[in-house]
Amino acid sequence: MKQYKVGIIGATGMVGQRFVTLMENHPWFQLTAIAASPRSAGKTYEQAVAGRWAMKTPIPQQAKDMVVLDAQADVEKIASMVDFVFCAVDMKKEEIRALEERYAKAECPVVSNNSAHRWTEDVPMVVPELNAQHLDVIPAQRRRLGTQRGFIAVKSNCSIQSYAPALHPLRKFGLEKVLVCTYQAISGAGKTFERWPEMVDNLIPYIGGEEEKSEQEPLKVWGEVVDGKIVSAQSPSITAQCLHVPVSDGHTAAVFMSFANKPSIEEIKQVWAEFKGRAQELNLPSAPKQFLHYFEEPDRPQAKLDRELEGGMAISLGRLRPDTQYDYKFVGLSHNTLRGAAGGAVLLAELLCAEGYITAR
Repeated sequence: MKQYKVGIIGATGMVGQRFVTLMENHPWFQLTAIAASPRSAGKTYEQAVAGRWAMKTPIPQQAKDMVVLDAQADVEKIASMVDFVFCAVDMKKEEIRALEERYAKAECPVVSNNSAHRWTEDVPMVVPELNAQHLDVIPAQRRRLGTQRGFIAVKSNCSIQSYAPALHPLRKFGLEKVLVCTYQAISGAGKTFERWPEMVDNLIPYIGGEEEKSEQEPLKVWGEVVDGKIVSAQSPSITAQCLHVPVSDGHTAAVFMSFANKPSIEEIKQVWAEFKGRAQELNLPSAPKQFLHYFEEPDRPQAKLDRELEGGMAISLGRLRPDTQYDYKFVGLSHNTLRGAAGGAVLLAELLCAEGYITAR
């Protein structure tokens, strides 16, 4: 496979740091540019993240001495240095939308971890195993932007990764109704226990905007491309409740589901065991070999034990059983900063490269 030069925009935040670690020894991607806010620009990356490096592994050697560029002032310079960028900036949504379009119009593809463009009709929001076909909308987006190479593709919200992948292959049974409660790790807010002491021995039953995302984003993922736009699916109906819990990494979901054509428990487990997506077909470097893992033990999955499964890129499932008000219920788990954030974006970038949407210059 060709080598691609990569930039990371917003490299000093928690998700940006995760991107930096994932570029170390990546077989396709070579970290070439790092950018952040003006207060970090001009410093080495090691200086810029001093005192706030949140990863469990050390700063990769290749990144330490790279000089941080200005994410906004150096758009053209960065675009000339790389084949594409990952974007994980902490700005207002309208500012993120404008910044990502600037990179795209500078003929630099953007693979975004941000939510700003998730509801732009011609921007694909892709979980590679679920809706790789949504990349078909990119030519229409390029026509709107007036670009040849540049475009924006986004990954979905981290919380839906813990349940939408499990529901996806069950839609063939007429999935009608879903209730989900998510128990979300503090790293999803870009925090550690040291920086968020009020989360120790605590639970906070509110995450701004999260419930709306959890109810609506799966429907865009399950939508279809029509006339250069992504039209969301109309079903199933989803209702969600989202809570922060004192866990460092790993989002857990308690899921309840009803069907028009109710499958058996054995059928559901078989569908999960056999499910593969485009990422597995292409054998992408970051793709888990077994996407959906089912645990028979009654006390699994657990965040501490199972979040790192297959490099943090697999979805862990368990406790599938009948329910008194819905047909079935189960528990799902995903690593929120790997599968749910930076890792999911890296897998999306691999898909875009393998399908020819990103080319090496």
